[in-house]
Amino acid sequence: MNDQLQPQDELLVAGWREWVSLPGLGIGSIKAKMDTGARTSCLHAFKVEAFEKKGKSWVRFSIHPNQNETDTVIQCEARVLDYRKVTDSGGHSELRYVIRTTVHFGDHQWPAEVTLTNRDNMKFRMLIGRTAMSDRIVINPALSFQFGLTGVKK
Repeated sequence: MNDQLQPQDELLVAGWREWVSLPGLGIGSIKAKMDTGARTSCLHAFKVEAFEKKGKSWVRFSIHPNQNETDTVIQCEARVLDYRKVTDSGGHSELRYVIRTTVHFGDHQWPAEVTLTNRDNMKFRMLIGRTAMSDRIVINPALSFQFGLTGVKK
């Protein structure tokens, strides 16, 4: 990771919340909170089940992509990158699967590590953490949805 800031005109300006898509997981759009307090991004997941595919560890899970709604369910599968202990803002630790997937911010995209956890009781189904933003994005907390739904495949 490069800790040097890029010139301001090269960084994307994001709001405190953004629409993103995760096409590798079949998620056309999900509202994410840009969370500079979180190191790693996380995604809502339930019915999480580990399995093997061609000798590699994979995870199958379901998500509710829409805020305040549990009728819509998307089934996802991803290769397991790691299994890490993550401490949330309330000080609670949990072992979580870590996957890598491409995150689309409008017309911009790059791979990011994402942990899986049940966020049914949280307002946002996804948090974008510092490592997914570094060297690419600055946050303006007065703004929201700077990338619109451009590039999002439904």
